[in-house]
Amino acid sequence: MRDFATLGKRKAVLGMIHLQPLPGTVFYADGSFNQTLETAVESAQALYHGGADGCLVQTVDRIYSVKDESDPARTTAMGLIVHAIVQATGADFQVGVQLMRNALKASLAVAKVAGGSFIRAGALVGTTLTAHGMVEANPLEVMEYRKKINAWDVKVIAEVDSMQFKWFGEPKPTAEVARGAKYVGADAVSLGAPDENKTLEMIDSVRKAVPGLPIILAGYTNHDNAARLLAAADGAFVGTCLERGGWGGQIDVERVKTYVDIVRGLEGKG
Repeated sequence: MRDFATLGKRKAVLGMIHLQPLPGTVFYADGSFNQTLETAVESAQALYHGGADGCLVQTVDRIYSVKDESDPARTTAMGLIVHAIVQATGADFQVGVQLMRNALKASLAVAKVAGGSFIRAGALVGTTLTAHGMVEANPLEVMEYRKKINAWDVKVIAEVDSMQFKWFGEPKPTAEVARGAKYVGADAVSLGAPDENKTLEMIDSVRKAVPGLPIILAGYTNHDNAARLLAAADGAFVGTCLERGGWGGQIDVERVKTYVDIVRGLEGKG
């Protein structure tokens, strides 16, 4: 079992591995699973050899249930992919799991059994409106399951204000959502906005309200702004700027190395 002991202690570059639709989903192409697995492993190895701290394996099934559930075939497929990535990378390479939209219990199970070290929670507290419907968090159910399978060693990074989560209802400050996420069991939070200054403001507000809580950028970073944004944050989920041809393309090891060099140059400063 890998342990994300460096979370919040070293700036984490976590590359995104976007999967093709998996078995048990509407748009799965029969017979395509082996290619999806091989591509995911190749992407993970490019991140690993490029010096990234880890990856987040994320489903891209196009249509999702808004409930905390996952088809058994889909969960099994994710487990096989995560296990293959764990086998193909070093022990210090962190492997995360995100079964979208919000299948947190299945994500915890895959990480625990297949060797992952963290999950990304689309909604751990509150409610968010998505294109697939309303996603309602159930932190009690999630933490009860986490305890049941003894997955306390699997870190939970909770979205609190990002492209995947916006607090629905009466407006609530990002810092307050972050405080609530930590209170129910999150080990870190993820946030970000297209506007760089807005992102920096959110980071500052969370730092003041919840000192010591690791903050991971929820995308929107690239080689041009990484130095500015990661000077303030503890890490980032990084996707498009590492992929040839844009989102969903092959991860380029040289792009990974360049991004990592930028981030490593920040360590020890400030």
